[in-house]
Amino acid sequence: MRRPPVALGVAVVAALLFPVAGVAGNGGFALPNLSSPSAKGISDVYWLILAFAGGVFFFVAIPLAVFIFRFRSRGRDRLVEGPQIRGNTSLELAWTVAPVLILFVIGGFVFYKLPGITNPARAGDRSSLTVDVDGRQFYWRFRYPNGVVSFDTLRLPVDRTTTLRITAPDWDVAHSFWVPELAGKRDAIPGQTTSMDIRPERTGSFELKCAEFCGVQHAAMLGTVQVVPIGEFAQWLSHEGQAAPKTVGAQIFAGVCAKCHGPDVAGEIGPALQGNPILADPAQVRTVVTQGTGAMPPVGRGWSDRELRGLTAFLGQTLAKQGGGGGG
Repeated sequence: MRRPPVALGVAVVAALLFPVAGVAGNGGFALPNLSSPSAKGISDVYWLILAFAGGVFFFVAIPLAVFIFRFRSRGRDRLVEGPQIRGNTSLELAWTVAPVLILFVIGGFVFYKLPGITNPARAGDRSSLTVDVDGRQFYWRFRYPNGVVSFDTLRLPVDRTTTLRITAPDWDVAHSFWVPELAGKRDAIPGQTTSMDIRPERTGSFELKCAEFCGVQHAAMLGTVQVVPIGEFAQWLSHEGQAAPKTVGAQIFAGVCAKCHGPDVAGEIGPALQGNPILADPAQVRTVVTQGTGAMPPVGRGWSDRELRGLTAFLGQTLAKQGGGGGG
């Protein structure tokens, strides 16, 4: 009795380990902890496509390994032709029809899941909350209905549907808003506005990424989505609306300026600002952040007067008094 080819044995073992690794999350196969109906719908589509892709891979790889072993030259002279294998009509029809059926199944399942992904609201729970999301080099700016603005940290109420209106200024570049545990990607396109509904199902902190290469500091364009109880969210929103300008400025500096000039203003991608007299001059700070200078984009163009006053207050009252240093 002939032993099974070694290649066949290896392929079978790999086929058994593949789904185990996927469930365990090894190698990035599995999705992160899913915390919204949209993310769960995306996960269902992902696993279906992965199952078909894995099946096709092993359906091709295992016979290929067997054929390589079985029909190897076995020392035959290179000038001698191997066995001539003719076509098989039934097999050729099968591998033509099978991909069509696979695509039909995947497409049908995607369209079945799509309404729940794009519209995760339950009957009667749709919130009137709408948050404007601004993607910029190299930070996220969130504007709430009462005028409160936050940078890189988006706060949402749990178990409520929030509509995000996502865009980028027409002088900026394209970005992509992505919170893997809550929803799919949505592009922030300069001069255009797209929308996304999110309904988080548990409280916690979720990582926000820019999924579109947007420039030299793309890797620093990270953020956080904080999901909190509805009462805590309402309290935070009211409190932030009354925050002192210096507090607002500290948030802006940490989320915007420090990305390039460094948290200690010693310079990183941008130049060091230690001892720069501009920091104590509100008019010059406004000019630099709203118009840009050199390689620096106009990071503050379109900001409200409250935001600009907050930044100048923070720079003038804190960093400039420390011997100069800050960023804008």
